[in-house]
Amino acid sequence: MATATGLVFPPAPFIRRVRMAHFNLFSSSFCTERNVQRRADLRCCAVVGGGVDDHIVGAASSSKPRIPRVVGMGSRLVGSGSAVPKYMISNDDLAQIIETSDEWISVRTGIRNRRVLSGDETLNELALEAANGALQMAGVVPHDVDLIIMCTSTPDDLFGGGGQIQSDLGCRNAWAFDITAACSGFVVGLITATRFIKGGGYKNILVIGADALSRYVDWKDRGTCILFGDAAGAVLVQACSADEDGLLGFDLHSDGHGQRHLNAPTKDSETDTILNTNGAAVFPPRKATYSCIQMNGKEVFRFAVRCVPQSIEFALEEAGLTFASIDWLLLHQVFIAANLNSLV
Repeated sequence: MATATGLVFPPAPFIRRVRMAHFNLFSSSFCTERNVQRRADLRCCAVVGGGVDDHIVGAASSSKPRIPRVVGMGSRLVGSGSAVPKYMISNDDLAQIIETSDEWISVRTGIRNRRVLSGDETLNELALEAANGALQMAGVVPHDVDLIIMCTSTPDDLFGGGGQIQSDLGCRNAWAFDITAACSGFVVGLITATRFIKGGGYKNILVIGADALSRYVDWKDRGTCILFGDAAGAVLVQACSADEDGLLGFDLHSDGHGQRHLNAPTKDSETDTILNTNGAAVFPPRKATYSCIQMNGKEVFRFAVRCVPQSIEFALEEAGLTFASIDWLLLHQVFIAANLNSLV
């Protein structure tokens, strides 16, 4: 898996005549009088990548016609899809291993069952199924997708899953990247997609939200194991005229002070410990893993009920709407709201 990104701001005709292996930006010859005169014409030509195979470069440089990008467009949702694992854990199942009951959980959370990955299932497979569903509903073929945004905090690969999804879907004209924003990931990804359409002239953007939080759940912790599960959802965001814009307003905030109330930090592997009593650095470094999810439910709840209404109010104000005009509120469970996000 590899990702390559580039920025090109013409005109820079002399760059094409220079062998890049011999091009030294810091050479004193670059500041000669003739080159100084040319610097007004130079904007930027930069490519960043790593480990890119020739056939991948060829895919990125496909024969798709270059259509001028139109900025200032609106965005609309034209397709959606979802996927869940096969294995289901009910509240009654949890009552067999922790002190709880179906009534206790359902009254406080509304949850009766949750799905978790099992066997050889992977998060990328869920994401792929959800993405295919969104494309089918939208009637958009993979070659017409311009960008894929994979929103996850639990990728199958440390380097992310967006590139693999791009390959598996066959979206040869798209580039892809991952967003890590915990519970807010999908909302952040959706708003990011609309900004690429409005400011970058993109037409079709696939936004995927997928997580396998069961991998980091302490199944003996009643405060967290009743809440988390695994699933994937996807939407196809498409450019439209500004008059048809489906995103009327949004409000985004983060409060890093709350990190101590909801986290899953890294820790040294317990299976590879090397005692060092003289204070010297240990080499080679110990392998690290993530701890289980740790949450102070009461503090997260207090934050949510205090700040979420304010965020909704700000989003409504930007959209030019009132509370009375809203027919349906779709809210994240306040018990596990890590960041504060609202959109209308």
